[in-house]
Amino acid sequence: MASNANWTVVFDDKIIIKQNGDSAGPHTINDDAFWSQSKFSNIWAIQHGTSVSSDEVEYRDDTPHSSYDSSVLGDFQEFINRWDSAQLAKLQSDWDDDPRDESEKGSRPTSYSS
Repeated sequence: MASNANWTVVFDDKIIIKQNGDSAGPHTINDDAFWSQSKFSNIWAIQHGTSVSSDEVEYRDDTPHSSYDSSVLGDFQEFINRWDSAQLAKLQSDWDDDPRDESEKGSRPTSYSS
């Protein structure tokens, strides 16, 4: 796979990983309808925003690695939006579990955007 990716998607594990920046890390996305779309059936992983764009998509079979093609796979923003939603849910859960008074911890998060 390519190096220096901004995002990694691992289909078997249903994980989207933000590789750098604010709140970098993985989120498991439990949405079987999303992951089982036929356009993803032969994809093992995606490294998006890499230094070698021809090596962004890794296939399950012997198909050579290729660039991410939004006309075939859809806008990559769809993965980012799912990660952002999971991150917001985590931030809200952390806020809810924080025993401090609201005046100490601030307002409950209502949005997150990468």
